[in-house]
Amino acid sequence: MKLKQRTRLGLLVATACSAALLATPARADERNAGDVQGDVEALKGENALMREQLRRLDEQQRELLELVESLRRNTGATAGAVAATPGVVATTGVAATPLQSAPDTPAATAATEVPVTVPASFAEQATRNIVDRYQDGIVVWQTPHDASVPFLLKFNVNTQVRYLNSLDSEETFTDHLGGVHDVNTRNDITVNRTMFILGGYIFDPRLRYSSTVWTSAGAASIVIAGTIGWQFNEHLTLTGGYTGVPGSRSLVDTFPFFTASDRSMADNFFRPGFTQGIWAKGELIDGLNYLAFVGNGLNTLSLSATKIDENLMYSGSVWWEPLGDYGEAGKSRHMYDDYFASDQVRIRLGTAFTRSREDRFSNLDQSSPENTSMYNSDGILTFSTGAFAPGVTVEEATYEMLAIDAGLKWNGLAVNGQFYSRRVSDFSADGPMPLDSMRDHGFELSASYFVVPEKVAVYGRGSRVYGEFGDSWEYAAGVKWYFVPTERMWVNAEIMRVHNAPYSGTFTPYTSGLDGWVPMIQGILAF
Repeated sequence: MKLKQRTRLGLLVATACSAALLATPARADERNAGDVQGDVEALKGENALMREQLRRLDEQQRELLELVESLRRNTGATAGAVAATPGVVATTGVAATPLQSAPDTPAATAATEVPVTVPASFAEQATRNIVDRYQDGIVVWQTPHDASVPFLLKFNVNTQVRYLNSLDSEETFTDHLGGVHDVNTRNDITVNRTMFILGGYIFDPRLRYSSTVWTSAGAASIVIAGTIGWQFNEHLTLTGGYTGVPGSRSLVDTFPFFTASDRSMADNFFRPGFTQGIWAKGELIDGLNYLAFVGNGLNTLSLSATKIDENLMYSGSVWWEPLGDYGEAGKSRHMYDDYFASDQVRIRLGTAFTRSREDRFSNLDQSSPENTSMYNSDGILTFSTGAFAPGVTVEEATYEMLAIDAGLKWNGLAVNGQFYSRRVSDFSADGPMPLDSMRDHGFELSASYFVVPEKVAVYGRGSRVYGEFGDSWEYAAGVKWYFVPTERMWVNAEIMRVHNAPYSGTFTPYTSGLDGWVPMIQGILAF
């Protein structure tokens, strides 16, 4: 840029000098020495003025480049987004800083008309930053890092639309005591989940916040949750608020990037839920991550603070990725599938443990409890009256669950599995109990492969529960179509066979006693 400007200005100097010489009378001998000396002094003055204009132009050029770089780095402003300042020519359309005013001389006027040419690379980068307004979510606003009040506001959405048909199932099921219960079959289209998340940092990049609106049309429920956290470093971020209890791999930043679009039957039966608490998270050493959590209970989504008991719940998860990150950075970091089809083998080994003293959260004269976090393996709520013996109601019980998971990815192939072991003990009931503790265990296993890279994946999956009061199982096959070039949007078609589902959840495809073929078609957007 500087070379072009100096070349043009050099031509101007030469032109001005030539004009001055041509204006001199042809006969040099007719001029006196004083006139010649005056012309020389005039030229010196004009040269000095020209040098001053060159210096100012260089300063303005540096300021312009710094401005474009600042826009590229901090605000994503594009070329042409800022209105051009009068009196300035910018060939890229980027507004430049006005030139300093100068005496109204021919040299000064010529200097102000020199085009300021910004290199195309800067303009292209600035334009690209508008596209990059999507940065693992939509960046609504972000201040420069040196702003007096650093601020980032980012918007994310998870939306799941599902068609579910479970009409093939048996209409009733029988519990281990011989009681007969209805199976709630379905044939409907629902906006199964929608989550609006606003988050970022404020005042200091380490001060993190988020606000989430979680809705389920299927469950007719709305939850508004928030978090406040402080990121000390990559080894420790401390956060308080509403989140999933990390007792299962599916509750550690994976939703909705499972092999299928929903958690497995076994995972829904064994896993804890969502509650308020405080948690620490980070990477202890390269590849070794942890999440430690203290909260109010296994699942308090629909409970007011006045009904939550005084017992705290403890949960933690540790996972190791010795061959590198299991997934690409970003929201889909922990996805089960190998969407990006790296030819490098990656593995994940993890474990989690949860312990909680649970209360039924309802008076004994109510047969149905408000605590719906625990089911017996025959599909009956643990805290419902008659779950263990006729007329007997458990008021409190201790839940302990161990989960161990493993995964492998390579060149579009992904295999993931998890083992569960649950013990419920130390019952407090209003009558004699037929057992001192209840033990259940089970597993899930899935495999997926991209038959068309980053476009079409096929998968098979299954899970099983070996329970105190009965066993249950499922297997399924499906296909996922990523019809836009991103892992954040897909359509999923699946057919599954379920036998005696031990769990009910309105926003899951499972209901207690479900036994039959279940087809589903879903669309998921998670940006």
